[in-house]
Amino acid sequence: MARWCYRHRLVVLLLWVGALLGLGVSASSAGTNYAEVFSLPDTDSKRAYDLMERAFPDRAGDTDTVVWKAGEGSVRDDAVRSRIEPALAEIGRMDGVGDVTGPYGERGAAQISEDGRIAYAQVTFAEQADAVPKELVRDVVDTARGAARDGLQVELGGQAITRVQEPPTGTAELVGILAAAVVLFVAFGSLFAMLLPIVVAVFGVGTGMFGTQLMGHVTDVPELASLLATLIGLGVGIDYALFIVTRHRRGILRGADPEEAAVTALDTSGRAVLFAGGTVCIALAGMLVTNLRFLDGVVIGTSLTVVLSVLAAVTLLPALLGLLGHRVLSRRQRPAPAARGPQAREAPAPAARGPQAREASGLAARWSATVERRPRSVAVLAVVLMAALALPLLSLRLGTVDQDNDDASLTTRQAYDLLAEGFGPGFNGPLQVVVDGEASDALVTAVRETEGVARVAAVPPANGVSVIQVIPETSPQDVETDRLIDTLREEVIPGAGAEAHVGGVTAVSKDFASVTGDRLPLFIATIIGLGFLLLLLAFRSVVVPLTAAVMNLLAAAASFGVLVAVFQWGIGLDVLGLGQEGPIASFLPIIMLSLLFGLSMDYQVFLVSRMHEEWVHTRDNARAVRVGLAETSRVINSAALIMVCVFLAFVLSGDYGAAMAGVGLAAAVALDAFILRTALVPAVMHLLGRSNWWLPAGLDKRLPHLAVEPREDTASRPAAGTPSPDPGGRDGSPSVVHGFVRTADGEPVEGADVALMTPGGRRLDRVVSLADGAYIVSVPAPGTYLLAATATRYGARAAHVTVTEDPLVHDVELTPGEVDAVN
Repeated sequence: MARWCYRHRLVVLLLWVGALLGLGVSASSAGTNYAEVFSLPDTDSKRAYDLMERAFPDRAGDTDTVVWKAGEGSVRDDAVRSRIEPALAEIGRMDGVGDVTGPYGERGAAQISEDGRIAYAQVTFAEQADAVPKELVRDVVDTARGAARDGLQVELGGQAITRVQEPPTGTAELVGILAAAVVLFVAFGSLFAMLLPIVVAVFGVGTGMFGTQLMGHVTDVPELASLLATLIGLGVGIDYALFIVTRHRRGILRGADPEEAAVTALDTSGRAVLFAGGTVCIALAGMLVTNLRFLDGVVIGTSLTVVLSVLAAVTLLPALLGLLGHRVLSRRQRPAPAARGPQAREAPAPAARGPQAREASGLAARWSATVERRPRSVAVLAVVLMAALALPLLSLRLGTVDQDNDDASLTTRQAYDLLAEGFGPGFNGPLQVVVDGEASDALVTAVRETEGVARVAAVPPANGVSVIQVIPETSPQDVETDRLIDTLREEVIPGAGAEAHVGGVTAVSKDFASVTGDRLPLFIATIIGLGFLLLLLAFRSVVVPLTAAVMNLLAAAASFGVLVAVFQWGIGLDVLGLGQEGPIASFLPIIMLSLLFGLSMDYQVFLVSRMHEEWVHTRDNARAVRVGLAETSRVINSAALIMVCVFLAFVLSGDYGAAMAGVGLAAAVALDAFILRTALVPAVMHLLGRSNWWLPAGLDKRLPHLAVEPREDTASRPAAGTPSPDPGGRDGSPSVVHGFVRTADGEPVEGADVALMTPGGRRLDRVVSLADGAYIVSVPAPGTYLLAATATRYGARAAHVTVTEDPLVHDVELTPGEVDAVN
């Protein structure tokens, strides 16, 4: 498939451009039809909602609020009324506004505060907030605020008003892409190589967003799905393309033809991308076990975008590689492949799996050696740091984000504060005690006398349903309000001998947090179990999946600890410009854990797959972990840095919930890549030794074989001595010779040419030593061979080696100017 896409690059490019434009035109013509389907079956607030819907079936439109405050005197003064009443009348005449209820009518006395300085009016639109045209909302805001003057403050609050305060759509995405471009340019040093992952991600996210929008016309998809799909699509789209482009560039630098380098890159890293994308989709699908139906649309939108991002990486990317050819390299690197000539293909560096640079950098190799020397110290430091970051998790409180969390400069936040000042903190989150029938005086009295209740108003029965409006003394996000709801349900209503239900937005929020908390263990067990099975198949080990599961839980705990510290405790909120602290959004744990577990699995696959290949070759765990970390850490960290930039950019989205998800995911990815995968995972694997690769014999026979990537050698080494897909001396397959090339002082020699030859001098395998001096050559069969090592400035050395069916460890010592010849 990769070769076909490479050779028919114009056809593939036109197909993708046509798909993007076609979906875009279709989505624009069809419009948006997002459905905020939110249902909590078998909860008290849902029963109250059903009764309210029966009592007031005509309350269809969104209701927002205009609030004003007189600096001196009263809002009843003619000077205030003469400015406010004409503005309210003009708003009422606007097309799309259903009704305006002001405080100056016969029944408006309750809409004026006791001190007479604050009043409010309710504006009811003909549509729900998401369907109200933004132009209409802006006209309402401009008209209302136009009545303000010195000594008269006018503010507006509500869901429709919130929509016109958000920054222009695409700001967060653009900032994230620009930040990713900087990281890519630093990593590649080439403009074209930098653009490739971004172009692939834009195509994947674009088709995914338009597809999600169209799906909203045939099933219930919330608007949140589009935001989250963009968030995850940009991250994985850029990262997946980065892994493949890195492998492709390395192949060209080794002297391969661009077409062969692209085919090899797709047949190796491309397979890992397919596997990684599948794990993300499986983690997202884990949300379905919660049985929260509004999450179904989120799963559809995000999974569709991930699938299309993977499809773009494995089809569009090879076509773009074909268009660019050698231009994926920097100008300094481009002459190198031609200078090497065809012989360069005869001496490739050791095969490697997973994303990696051309060779392990000095810093990466030194860090990998440090982890090998001091695994206990590294592990202890990493665990202490993760545990410290996870401590705030103990005070986690789930709830709903409302306009109290907005920035203090926004009109919605100021309207919220004015209502709280004039009518009490609980006015922004009233409760409804709903009775099927007529509410008894005993119930009304009992509710009024309950501790924590500020005011009670009994509404006349409508359609056989009675409603008691309850204003708490505390704000909607206050823990005391949650306790009041419990008291009403468990003590007050049963004590009055009534059958009633407590509803309202605050009660729904509390029930949602309870339902989420109850179902979270099943959700975590599901995605942990699925991840365990996938890694078990990929690496044929029980310990590796168990280690990954523990690491994922550590990353989740630490990232939620960061969330609590920032958004619940308020540490750094002013720096981020995100308003006021409050509870963590109830929906966030499930969505964030799905994304986190999927992304964590990606990094685990790319890291451990390289270690696994080295283990299969050498049966040397220390070498496998050291080489795997040295050769993959740089690209994994680059990919993680891109993810962090994309996620943090969503702080600029203007949506408090999106900003919370962005900060949480950025923290999770950073901790996972920079601490867990770079330090703790390799340290633990060094401590566990050969136990890492343990698999019961009975299970080994029953498990199907799943190759995340084929050996790169099979695609690029036609010469004699090519190792089989399962080297290591087992079942009659070839063995290997491996070790280090060092100086007499023990310093590693990087770039040494190591060749394995027959006693007669015919070359069987040839490699170049890595930054830590490591090398590995393949042996076709047991016997005696000649191993020669040469390096600029160090001369040459050769020796006879006798290899059995087991891998042979043979270190080479080079001395400047020395030549050691063997007949």
